[in-house]
Amino acid sequence: MSSSADRLPPLTIGPHELDALRDLGNFSLTDALFNRRSRRFFRGAEIPDGPLQYRSKHAPLPLSDLERLLVLLAMGGVTGWSNLITRHDRYAPHLSNYSGSASGRTGISAAGFQTSEIFFTDDSGTYIFETRDFAPPVARGADGKNDLEALLNAHQSRIRRISNERIHLPRREPYMEGHNTWVANAPGSLLAFPVGDLAQHTLLNLIFYVQNGFCIYDDINGRPIPGIEEFADLVDIKQPYPLSFVDQYSLAELSAELAVSSYNGQLLLQAMGLGGWSFDGIDRLSILGASGDPQVPGLGFRFDTDPRWALPNPTGLEGVFTTLTPPHYPDMHAALDALIERKYGTGGPFHPDTPGPWSDSPGVRASAQVHDARFRACVALQAQYAYDTFGKFPATIPSTYILMYLQAHHLDLDFYDRKFTPGAYLATHAEHLQRWHAGHTDISA
Repeated sequence: MSSSADRLPPLTIGPHELDALRDLGNFSLTDALFNRRSRRFFRGAEIPDGPLQYRSKHAPLPLSDLERLLVLLAMGGVTGWSNLITRHDRYAPHLSNYSGSASGRTGISAAGFQTSEIFFTDDSGTYIFETRDFAPPVARGADGKNDLEALLNAHQSRIRRISNERIHLPRREPYMEGHNTWVANAPGSLLAFPVGDLAQHTLLNLIFYVQNGFCIYDDINGRPIPGIEEFADLVDIKQPYPLSFVDQYSLAELSAELAVSSYNGQLLLQAMGLGGWSFDGIDRLSILGASGDPQVPGLGFRFDTDPRWALPNPTGLEGVFTTLTPPHYPDMHAALDALIERKYGTGGPFHPDTPGPWSDSPGVRASAQVHDARFRACVALQAQYAYDTFGKFPATIPSTYILMYLQAHHLDLDFYDRKFTPGAYLATHAEHLQRWHAGHTDISA
């Protein structure tokens, strides 16, 4: 378990890196979009056979602290206050009260739920980049822009080391898909991946449903939620939504959040001149810690098994990242209380003292409708039913979810010059060592 002592020291940016940052700001979005490619062959790599057989003559070159932080910032950096969702006929003039966080990050999140954090691993260890409830560290200018250097320095403090070792994954199936065994999580690379609290996301959706007059029924067992009839004045008990639909909806929404985070990082790789790609071909249970092999502990998340489930269910790592579900909370009532505190407590999106982007931020935030005790009882009834009936929450999908990974590494340009036609990489790749690693001596493997 990590502590505040595991925070990284302040970032040091050298003169040549400041020049590289200025160049980075001039790289166009259209170039990043239209020239995006997965570039997998890194310094130190080897493809042992086939038409692209090649062995690198260069030693692996890890990303610098600045390069690593830039990638993380693109994936999940806080760039200002969220604008929230502004209006709904059903409860106007109250502000829509869906969001989980007041912060606006580089990636998207359905209704501002923001339940994911980014984990990453490299040659120096394994870390969490904690930003989902990070108050915006730098004020936007009148032109709406941020100071990139100031953002970087502020976000360095959000990195917390949880292990001195790179996550160990055997280079074979089922730990990673066969086409990734030669390249994924390789020495010198950065492997970064958002991990989502799918229990919290589903609980937020239950709140959303009740807020809009909907409830669920158990379509798996073909029965209504016992006791839901007591809330007929809050929700439409005659036309409930299937429990499995709400689970699938939550999974789809969180998948978008995780995928966009990884994609944002890949776009930045083009601008920086780094190789890498966004992919999903690493076993999620192995990464989280539920591989079943003590030699492959992954992140070390707690997981449980049950005859009712096809797969183990990881729920979190105490002191680092835990989902809003038992065993990390006594029951779903307590988990809901924690979620309401996140939304309405100090620093939350609906607390009047939380700063914001509006001319009257206290007035805007305080106008959100508060979830009263009866509303909360309706939500908790449905969530607790799902947990009691299926042994976990959510009922039919994992409590913790990983979808996409981003790997970043330094390209071996010799491979692309030898095996591809011209245009296989950008000028940013060709000039990367000169711009970002002034004085680097090319060392053969």
